[in-house]
Amino acid sequence: MAIQTISSSPFQDQKPGTSGLRKPVTVFQQPHYLENFVQAIFDTLGDCQGQTLVLGGDGRYYNQTAIQIILKMAAAHGFARVKVGQNGILSTPAASCIIRKYQTLGGIILSASHNPAGPDGDFGIKFNTENGGPAPEKVTAAMYARSQVISQYRIDEAPDVNLHTLGEFPLGAMVVEVIDAVADYQALLESLFDFERIRQALVSGQIRIIFDAMHAVTGPYGQQILEQCLQAPAGTVQNGIPLEDFGGGHPDPNLVYAHDLVEQLFGESPPDFGAASDGDGDRNMILGGNFFVTPSDSLAILAANATLVPGYRQGLTGVARSMPTSQAVDRVAAKLGIDCFETPTGWKFFGNLLDADRATLCGEESFGTGSNHVREKDGLWAVLFWLNILAVRQQSVAEIVKDHWATYGRNYYSRHDYEGVESDRAATLMDQLRQKLPTLAGQNLGGYDVVIADDFSYTDPVDQSVSEQQGIRIIFNDGSRIVFRLSGTGTQGATLRVYLERFEPNPSRHNLDAQVALADLIALADDVAQIKVLTGRDRPTVIT
Repeated sequence: MAIQTISSSPFQDQKPGTSGLRKPVTVFQQPHYLENFVQAIFDTLGDCQGQTLVLGGDGRYYNQTAIQIILKMAAAHGFARVKVGQNGILSTPAASCIIRKYQTLGGIILSASHNPAGPDGDFGIKFNTENGGPAPEKVTAAMYARSQVISQYRIDEAPDVNLHTLGEFPLGAMVVEVIDAVADYQALLESLFDFERIRQALVSGQIRIIFDAMHAVTGPYGQQILEQCLQAPAGTVQNGIPLEDFGGGHPDPNLVYAHDLVEQLFGESPPDFGAASDGDGDRNMILGGNFFVTPSDSLAILAANATLVPGYRQGLTGVARSMPTSQAVDRVAAKLGIDCFETPTGWKFFGNLLDADRATLCGEESFGTGSNHVREKDGLWAVLFWLNILAVRQQSVAEIVKDHWATYGRNYYSRHDYEGVESDRAATLMDQLRQKLPTLAGQNLGGYDVVIADDFSYTDPVDQSVSEQQGIRIIFNDGSRIVFRLSGTGTQGATLRVYLERFEPNPSRHNLDAQVALADLIALADDVAQIKVLTGRDRPTVIT
């Protein structure tokens, strides 16, 4: 075994997006492509001598190959130890937990999250820093800059490591520690939630649940925590075996892609509670019997009920949401007398607020919720939070949500996704909207008076860093909003996301279908942005 230095040339497309570098598998399979980016990570980190790294992924195609390459490169860069999940599996929130618990230099997480997998699917890689959270923009910018000038990478010429057996294995001078992917994460969740109360509710049949792991990373976590520890009936976890192609499905927990779960919860004699998670385990969808909880409402309800849960019994220091997420949690924060922060999309923007103890709960409308227990959104954490609330309140999901609306009012909310739009068409749409912004404020559009029309800019209250062009907002005098942004998580074309929100204080009008309640704003969004004309699409791909 010897350390080799391999000559290489830069790739021009290695700029990380909202959450790391995501590309089709075929791109990562190009000679030197993955190695170049890993070298850029290690070069940006500086001296890795004697450090510990966490490594794992969501089990998708190319995960095993990439892990072996990264292990050999880590050995060549002087790492003393790499903690890698058994079989290469490690959910994103579990990786964050382990980074924090063992105070490692950081971790490399291999996932394209909710994107499809398989030989013709997507792959992704991101670096999480020592606080357990995604690398901030200044770090990813440095990695990208390094990737543009890279000329070589270093790798240990060594045989592959057995990732199937727990234990410690040598790789050159480095130790590869194959760890139980669930144990540390489960211990953290047990410190937050009333496991005994949840267990009693599940065993007694007070709460009947289904959890859909979508053949992705949370299968082993759900089986161990829900079925083994909390004693939910066998079969509670559906699609629980991680597959390299996620069973041919699209592991995005929404009403379209989690259709099997939705059919069960909206069928005859449905269970009381249903949930799904995504490819890497950081997202969640929450359902009751014949009832869907929007992610924005879920965040607000968790905040309003936080003191029912042991880990949050002392209350919240603050809450934070991404800008496109509905303002439902703002109303809870106002009643609690705590700060509510509005950040750009991307979990990395919550990190400073959590580290500074300015916020306790955070959430994004894209089915991501979490807290200061890790520095990532966390799908199973959200499921257990809901189960804890249900066990204490002994009401149905629908009753809890409707009680919340009666107290705080209802923020009707929806997101319309236009996926795979030609990139130049999507860019033209956004450019034309930006050109209109200076003329919109003060106008009346479709009966709504525009009070703010801008491209959202965020100044971090902790480090004063500035992030610009984070989404176009049109805000009306009654608080209604239309937001337009392009997603940073896709790999094919562009995804245009349109967010629509209207506040309804009158309880007698809380039972409308969201698409009906928002119909005038939907029409207005198309008119202002010329969506159908510029995208060539008659309707969204996904409505949530």
